[in-house]
Amino acid sequence: MTIVSRSAPPAPLKTPDLVVPSLPLGETRRILALAFPALPTDRIWRQRLGPSWHSTAPPEAGRPAVKPLACAERLKGALRLAALDEKAATRGLRIGQGVAEARAICPDLDVTPADPAADHRLLIALADWADRYTPLVGLDSPDGLALDITGCAHLFGGERAMLDDAITRLEGFGFAVQGAIAPTPALAWALARHQPGRIAAPADIAVLMPALPISSLRLPDETTAALARVGLKRLQDVLTAPRAPLARRFGSTVLRRLDRMTGMDGEPISPRRPLAELIAERRFAEPLIDLETITTLSGQLAASLKDLLSRRAAGLRRAELSLFRIDGAVRHIRVGTARPLRDPLRIKQLFAERIASLHEEIDAGYGFELVRLAVLDYEPMPDSQTDFEGAAQGDDLPLHLLADRLAARLGPDRVQVPVAGNSHVPERSVHHVPHVDKLNSPQSGSAKGEDDAGTFLPVSGAARPLRLLRPPEPVTAVAEVPDGPPVTFRWRRSPHHVTRAEGPERIAAEWWHDGENAPTRDYYRVEDEAGRRYWLFREGLYERESSTPRWFLHGFFA
Repeated sequence: MTIVSRSAPPAPLKTPDLVVPSLPLGETRRILALAFPALPTDRIWRQRLGPSWHSTAPPEAGRPAVKPLACAERLKGALRLAALDEKAATRGLRIGQGVAEARAICPDLDVTPADPAADHRLLIALADWADRYTPLVGLDSPDGLALDITGCAHLFGGERAMLDDAITRLEGFGFAVQGAIAPTPALAWALARHQPGRIAAPADIAVLMPALPISSLRLPDETTAALARVGLKRLQDVLTAPRAPLARRFGSTVLRRLDRMTGMDGEPISPRRPLAELIAERRFAEPLIDLETITTLSGQLAASLKDLLSRRAAGLRRAELSLFRIDGAVRHIRVGTARPLRDPLRIKQLFAERIASLHEEIDAGYGFELVRLAVLDYEPMPDSQTDFEGAAQGDDLPLHLLADRLAARLGPDRVQVPVAGNSHVPERSVHHVPHVDKLNSPQSGSAKGEDDAGTFLPVSGAARPLRLLRPPEPVTAVAEVPDGPPVTFRWRRSPHHVTRAEGPERIAAEWWHDGENAPTRDYYRVEDEAGRRYWLFREGLYERESSTPRWFLHGFFA
């Protein structure tokens, strides 16, 4: 496997002999493609020898000789090679070759089972690391990344400096990597694998495309083989062929892939992570290890975003603090608020609580080189009247601040509030949502004008018990008449004599939840001889829905 050096100067471009359509829209779009040709074997070597396995001492210094490594998987009933490291590739082995044949060619071959899931997790981790260059990072499975670096290159000294920085860092992490920059994702993908190190301008498309192999179109294997059989082995052969016969014989995918490479057909990059509304970051000349300093820095970054939020008359609802470790690992810490917030001190307090709760899980390693605060979501935050001490009048803000801090410390799912549901059935009339998500709940209404149809009370306006049993517990009840209130009932082996009763309150079943034959409930509020009040219901209408209705205890009144 040949890895082109990042410092190798690209070959000079010659004037094309054929015409390729120029880029019609978005001429300033710039895409950085990164390819990891040996990702599975690099993952294994990193596990065995560490990230610096590329620069490990030679065998004569005491290290055992490194054998050629390959990953194998079962395809069509046979065990075949799925990935090769550089040493195995130089022995004449190839992807798809049978393991038995490969061992005959290379007796010392080290074969390990392929693990596509582990490779995908590693690619996701690399995508997190690549966020340092641009928030628009997409997975190009199974062995690549696509970064939309439009407008970002100048922050790193230009496109060549950005490409060299990415290659240098990734090689230091123990990966074989190739990269290229082009105006379209398809061309960047092809150049990263066939002309690594190339930085192509829009005017270079017509020069670079003809020399690329037909495999750069990423067509199905059978289509690529069919094109090769008729002598179409390079893009130049396809570009000079008539489009209509080409589409009839090989399908429209060939033309669509060509148009994506030239830019005539758009190809978006889907970011793996949600795009942040606002971002502030701090880079360090020396790695940062102290978590208290990181907490202080979160307040400073929040202060730098306060003016931007103020201009939009908005406050953040969800924020994320990303810690980029010097060895490539990335840790994301999120906090949320029940109300829009832009006070840097309070934002700092939320991150302080969250970092304190995750203190043992945050491994600084050799230190963090980049800290970024991203506003993932914000909402309108109108100004409010305050008193002389700066506190809002007639507001329960302190309660919300306490709930936000508890959610940051314990986790957002541990602090919940009840919200009315769009149902008359008692166990579905109220549900609990995280406190930080309350304003986003359709039942609670929100600043974005969501539907609040679920905030109604039961039509009857009848009182509800302080405590509900989930699920209702069966009881044995006796009534004077079949449709009347209970006279006595037995719950958990204890008899109760009813002295007073109110009801019934009839609640019909909801056929869209319970089915068309679900029974009706008749609820009664009853009081026993000791003064305790209960909420019971009879399930099923006598002689209409059931010949033997059942009784249940559903709650207790204060």
